[in-house]
Amino acid sequence: MSSATLSSALPPAAPDIQPARLTPAQYEQGFADVAPPLTHAQALLEAERCLYCHDAPCATACPTGIDVPSFIRRIADDNLRGAARAILDANPLGGTCARVCPTEVLCEQVCVRQTQQGQPVAIGRLQRHAVDAVMDRPISALFPPDVASGRRVAVVGAGPAGLACAVGLARRGHEVVLHDAQPKGGGLNEYGLATYKVADDFAQRELDWLLGIGRITLKTAWRLETSAQLQALRGDHDAVYLAVGLATTQGLGVPGESLAGVRDAVDFIAELRQTEDKSRLPIGRRVVVVGGGMTAVDAAVQSRLLGAESVHIVYRRGPATMGASRAEQDWARTNGVTIHHWLVPDAVLGGSGEAQGHVVGVRFARQALVGGRLQATGLFDTLAADMVFKAIGQRLDTRLLGDCGLTLKDGRIVADDDGRTGVAGLYAGGDCRLGGRDLTVEAVQDGKRAARAIHAQLAATDR
Repeated sequence: MSSATLSSALPPAAPDIQPARLTPAQYEQGFADVAPPLTHAQALLEAERCLYCHDAPCATACPTGIDVPSFIRRIADDNLRGAARAILDANPLGGTCARVCPTEVLCEQVCVRQTQQGQPVAIGRLQRHAVDAVMDRPISALFPPDVASGRRVAVVGAGPAGLACAVGLARRGHEVVLHDAQPKGGGLNEYGLATYKVADDFAQRELDWLLGIGRITLKTAWRLETSAQLQALRGDHDAVYLAVGLATTQGLGVPGESLAGVRDAVDFIAELRQTEDKSRLPIGRRVVVVGGGMTAVDAAVQSRLLGAESVHIVYRRGPATMGASRAEQDWARTNGVTIHHWLVPDAVLGGSGEAQGHVVGVRFARQALVGGRLQATGLFDTLAADMVFKAIGQRLDTRLLGDCGLTLKDGRIVADDDGRTGVAGLYAGGDCRLGGRDLTVEAVQDGKRAARAIHAQLAATDR
């Protein structure tokens, strides 16, 4: 870290925050699909690289247990319908996961081709190729639902876990009422991912396609706010699955955090996702993002794509412990983002004169790892900023959950791997469940397992 990037000097001028910093062509290019789909010929060639391993490590590494060699062999045989069915049977959100799953640290990391040649089979891109190919046909043609069971289940949260659970239950013949607090369903997929990862409104297209399975009623703008609401859901349904995510963002806990120009990164990403004309969004010339996960990277890169001249990610530990994968970190640097380590926010600094009440910079305390523990060095550095984004994690709003008999630990709901809580008929999964890895694909697996467990409970219960 050089003194050229960090200093104690702050700009005296008013904050420089403007929309339309770039040309229309630059916005279109910046927010286009980051990984264009494979052509038919490219997919066939890539599929032929697969060795179709027995006991394939790639399948073991997939949290949803997709039989990777099986679906790739079907692509090689030009059987895209069969490939898609194999994927979606294990992961109903296979389209989104193909776009956003960190395959470089999961299936592709353990690919035998990676070991032999340093170049894994492009599993994620092949998965996208197969799923995209069938989305112009009804999902019910792939998975005809079972005979109606006459049972009703409430799912709270229409993100990856909730959607996976709802689809799994509907396929088994149960009626599902899917509730979500936002105006649109999709949860993280709709509001929390970088636009260039799920371009062309893919999250809503996938949602609409999944709802085509039937027996799922989506109720949006419905927020769980009281224990009485939850009790009413339990009384009106045969089971309830909570997939409410982590809706409350963590604060920095330092002076100046309430200054104008300081925002939660998740709110910024959600606003960007819902804004069709990106040139309308104002962005600072100098942006600082505090955090080390994928949300921090998404906020930082998209700030650059909106026209910010300097963007810095600042993380309190070293690169090895960042939540963002190495590929995500490299992606940020490729897009002109500077990443700093071993710095913790000490104060958000406000300006004077025209900048009164507005952030003009952030002061950071340097840290070092001594004997395995972080310790302050007594040194400070300052970054100038027109805008500051907080991306240091989210937490569950637990105010009403304890009143419902749920056990909470470390700010999350205690439930087993199948989502069973200590309350009969009440299940929980996704980010709100203790023990999750906060990955889309992990949330899907939670929802899938919960659907199976709820179905087993309903089947064993006489009406």
